[in-house]
Amino acid sequence: MESELQTQLVGSETLPRVTWQRKLNSEVKNPSEFKMSRSDFLHLFPIGYRLWRHTKQEAEKGRVSIYDIFKKKNVKGNHGVPLGGVGAGSIGRSYKGEFQQFKLFPKVCEEAPILTNQFSVFVSRPSGINYSTVLCGTSPESVNGRTEDLGIESWDWKIKGDKSTYHALYPRSWTVYNEPDPELRIVSRQVSPFIPNNYKESSFPVSVFAFTATNLGKEEATVTLLFTWENSVGGASGFSGEHFNSSIMERDGVHAISLHHKTANGHPPVTYAIAAQETDDVSVSECPCFLVSGYSPNEITARDMWDEIKKNKSLDQLPCEPGSPSRPGTSIGASIAAKVKVPPGCDRTVTFSLSWDCPEVRFNEKTYHRRYTRFYGTLGDAAVNMARDALLNYGDWESQIEEWQNPILLDTSLPDWYRVTLFNELYYFNSGGAIWTDGLPHKQSVERSKMSNNIDIDIFQKINAVCDQVHHSPQSQSVEENIGQFIYLEGIEYLMYNTYDVHFYSSFALLILFPKLELSIQRDFAAAVMFRDSTKKEIMSSGEWVPRKLLGSVPHDIGLNNPWLELNAYNLFNTDRWKDLNAKFVLQVYRDVVATGDQSFAKAVWPSVYIAVAYLDQFDKDEDGMIENEGFPDQTYDTWSVTGVSAYCGGLWVAALQAASAFASIVGENDVAFYFNAKYEKAKSVYQKLWNGSYFNYDNSGSDSSSSILADQLAGQWYARACGLKPITKEEWIKKALETIYEFNVMKVRGETRGAVNGMSPDGQVDTNSLVSKEVWAGTTYSVAACMIQEGQREKGFQTASGIYEAVWSDRGLSCSFQTPEAWNMNDEYRSLCYMRPLAIWAIQWALTPIQNIGGEKQNFMAGEEEESDLLLRQHNGFKEVARYVKIAKCSEYRSRLQETYEAILKTLHL
Repeated sequence: MESELQTQLVGSETLPRVTWQRKLNSEVKNPSEFKMSRSDFLHLFPIGYRLWRHTKQEAEKGRVSIYDIFKKKNVKGNHGVPLGGVGAGSIGRSYKGEFQQFKLFPKVCEEAPILTNQFSVFVSRPSGINYSTVLCGTSPESVNGRTEDLGIESWDWKIKGDKSTYHALYPRSWTVYNEPDPELRIVSRQVSPFIPNNYKESSFPVSVFAFTATNLGKEEATVTLLFTWENSVGGASGFSGEHFNSSIMERDGVHAISLHHKTANGHPPVTYAIAAQETDDVSVSECPCFLVSGYSPNEITARDMWDEIKKNKSLDQLPCEPGSPSRPGTSIGASIAAKVKVPPGCDRTVTFSLSWDCPEVRFNEKTYHRRYTRFYGTLGDAAVNMARDALLNYGDWESQIEEWQNPILLDTSLPDWYRVTLFNELYYFNSGGAIWTDGLPHKQSVERSKMSNNIDIDIFQKINAVCDQVHHSPQSQSVEENIGQFIYLEGIEYLMYNTYDVHFYSSFALLILFPKLELSIQRDFAAAVMFRDSTKKEIMSSGEWVPRKLLGSVPHDIGLNNPWLELNAYNLFNTDRWKDLNAKFVLQVYRDVVATGDQSFAKAVWPSVYIAVAYLDQFDKDEDGMIENEGFPDQTYDTWSVTGVSAYCGGLWVAALQAASAFASIVGENDVAFYFNAKYEKAKSVYQKLWNGSYFNYDNSGSDSSSSILADQLAGQWYARACGLKPITKEEWIKKALETIYEFNVMKVRGETRGAVNGMSPDGQVDTNSLVSKEVWAGTTYSVAACMIQEGQREKGFQTASGIYEAVWSDRGLSCSFQTPEAWNMNDEYRSLCYMRPLAIWAIQWALTPIQNIGGEKQNFMAGEEEESDLLLRQHNGFKEVARYVKIAKCSEYRSRLQETYEAILKTLHL
């Protein structure tokens, strides 16, 4: 077993049974970004050029592109557990102690650490022994290269780190310091309110830091802990001027300092609060304002503040007042100190908290309020109250966290790495740009489709009302039950909210932990199915201009610059022609109904389910019951073209038809259920033609990738089994295909230590026909592992998933802890750090927890008094009428001669 997964009992502090660990002096390599091959570059050059041009055009309008190719990255491999709850902004923290990755505004990430933000310790004993140091394994010199203007360089940066260990188990972390005083052990515990099924505290932007000092010596120790914070939101914001701090004495012994930050660039104001609790044993003092850098007459400097507390172990004698707002070109900070005497053989605890209040979320000219404002108001004056409440209530938060985590942590039948990584992958709900609102304002007018008189009136009456149903259900009427709306980014480099083809994988985590938020996301997509936005947007792969959103299509994402109202920010390909999104919608909402039993939700989204199936039916060109891919990357593997019947989209279609049938039964549409089941049986028979004796072919086009072994080929079966439905093909074929995937895609990749490569040729060589075929995707590897476990291949499943732990979390991998990337190649080069899809590890937990079978195998389809053929014909005619209505209108697709010539040359040269 690795040292990083050992259980530890540290004095009176009992750490969890397993944690992720690093020494503070660990020097890990920084992650290496992928480099394109010549072939990849040539194939993607037209997209890259158009995206470059598009990014410049968007910037001129004050908007951002889905991928900012101009942004400089500050990539480090030192990330730890981030701060705060969910959807109210995030502040990252390294395992060395740095506060970094400031994500307080939508689409903004200030990556570099602010080294003023620190905890420090001062120890004195009667014999005259004194120690003082910043509790951080990094110094200003090693980060910035120059320190003459900082002021904090005068502080004591003496931590060596070899005697100090960081432990992480999201949402908590611990750092055990056996330095600087060898006879004093300090355990710092960081707690944030990420609490499943708690829709109040989990939204709070606050963290608590409890320090327990244990005196191992023979003399009493006077211990002072200092918390310093700069009035900055990252980058150069601290120097913009007009920031000010104020000191407040709250009740219950809580001392707090507010740091009021006047933001620029149209961002809303932010107020921080740092606080400490005074008790009979602990005395608190503060310095409301000190000068971090720059010059301002009569201001206390960072050096003055440090020298004072180093000398007197308190800030009480420092003549410090909040002062006037900061001058441009200077930066200010605040500090709060807690002093306690620790007798020999005893321990004492002091607690601090940090909160930030940024109640507004701004997109263009639209403003929303964050979820926590329902409990603290929208005025921006709640930081101190949140910091105080956190100090008083964090013990209850921890009890709820332990009650949730302990059953898994104590289950020794589960691998140690899994028990740790399962929780640590949840960091993304905090760090992934999540925004949790208090409930959307009235939706602005987006063109809703008008129904013609010659359409099936019964169906379209439901369709016409669906948006009102999903957003004005009883759930959204009750103040107590309205939990708002939730969006999170596909990744911090791929800027799109609620990317649906990826949420398909990550949604298991949200469903298990915060099911009401999962249903909220699905309500938004159910309503979006019924929207049509005829505004044109340019497609980067071809240069053609297409409508932003068509009636009946499931959007790729909920938007970026104007989420909920301007859908489909993704523009590399036309996702109205993608073959996986609609099927994934049907499967997800059916699974969510099965999991929650929410009948009102089922009835509200059912018309969207029907329309989603009808829309996808247009891609069954030969009417054999199976949809066909159209020769471009029309699914989540969006640089890997697929043509004809495919294992991935075909399997999703088969599973979706079965789910739609079961869904129809739940809402009482038994005739529709009978019809969709017939379509399922027909599609399944075509899908089985892809079977070659060992696995399902990538597609049936005869291309270079047609015989590729796709790791994710059983995605439809994975969901079908997860929902309690019938298998989408023969049981023995499913088991054989998984064995083939394990033998080729897993075992032949770095000795089973990197997960499952997306594509593998039958000769055992990685499929290099596209950028993504030769990558390992963390999220899909987790989903493949979940599928294996569901099919009785538990050992293979865990071995497959362990490759992700080895690649991301171990000290033998890519150094991507707490920023799990979407992908890496065979050279251990990552693509897209901090990505949504790896939350799919919770699909493994779902696979380990059997659900009640609803529908599926228990369902008996009877035609009743009506003849079966008559019923099917009647349903078929109605379905086809709807399908014709939502069918994409024929148009002359624009593809320039230059584009066609370019692609023909690449094909001729076999590039």
